[in-house]
Amino acid sequence: MFNYKNVYIEEWFSIVGPKAKETNLKKYNLSINDYYFNESTFEKAEVKMQKVILNYFNRNSKPSVLVASDLMDQMTSSAIGAKNVSIPYLGLYNACASSVSGLITIANMLSFKNIKDGLFITSSHNLTAGKQFRFPTEYGAPVPKRSTITATGAIGIKLTKKETKYKIVSSTLGMVTDSYIKDAYNMGAVMAPSAVRTLIDHLKNQNKSPEDYDLVLTGDLGEVGKKIFLELLKKENIKLKNYEDAGANFYQKNEASGASGPAVLPLYFFNNTIYNKKYKRILLLATGSLHSPLLVNQKESIPAVTHAIEIEVSKWL
Repeated sequence: MFNYKNVYIEEWFSIVGPKAKETNLKKYNLSINDYYFNESTFEKAEVKMQKVILNYFNRNSKPSVLVASDLMDQMTSSAIGAKNVSIPYLGLYNACASSVSGLITIANMLSFKNIKDGLFITSSHNLTAGKQFRFPTEYGAPVPKRSTITATGAIGIKLTKKETKYKIVSSTLGMVTDSYIKDAYNMGAVMAPSAVRTLIDHLKNQNKSPEDYDLVLTGDLGEVGKKIFLELLKKENIKLKNYEDAGANFYQKNEASGASGPAVLPLYFFNNTIYNKKYKRILLLATGSLHSPLLVNQKESIPAVTHAIEIEVSKWL
């Protein structure tokens, strides 16, 4: 558990893939027309998304530190994207929970006064993640309704000590939770127990109740995981009146169980939620399914982790 006094969100920059018009995102900086982004491979396209964001934040002055994540092996997109920029780099992998663990990492650096600001970048690409974790789309494998679809997009978020409208109040690092589920398509079910565990821990550590938040927003449980999450909370006698899941709400049309990927939660939050004047105190729960092709092929159960961060909006856009 961490509490912060002077950690703020200064700015963000987002890129959305070819299905941008089919999403519920109200505003974004850049939409790409196809999955190649004028590159020769899907992997290079994801690297380019990270580079475009990094160049945007380097336009005036370089951030003190860069923390970045993606889903490719050894975080290829992040590492290659950070080449030749001469910024201290930390690659961070918590699967789809990386969006919040990255912000927590920079927030803690700012709290110790070692840096003046920090940039977090994360990305996901439907066709790089699909190839790695399931099957290439060219294979033609059907996607079951319980599955989420990896969203294509990227976002950069800059944190600072200077006061802004958006304050990071507190955070809780989650614990790895065994779902006892072996189905890599059913990531919502895999992650729901860890989301419950982190929510309970955060409320207990902060001495708060769900009513203290105008919104609790999970990352990418999807429709299936969202239902399981709420059912598990009922067993703990916890009712969430103001609750949404970014993955379940990401697309306007029915796309299996919803969207997934480390970019989904921040894309939805910064391009939808933050424009809703009802929400002043928001708790983000970034959910992550920590599976790998090796683990799945060996028929092991899939662990998960969820990290929480509390954001206070003092003035709406």
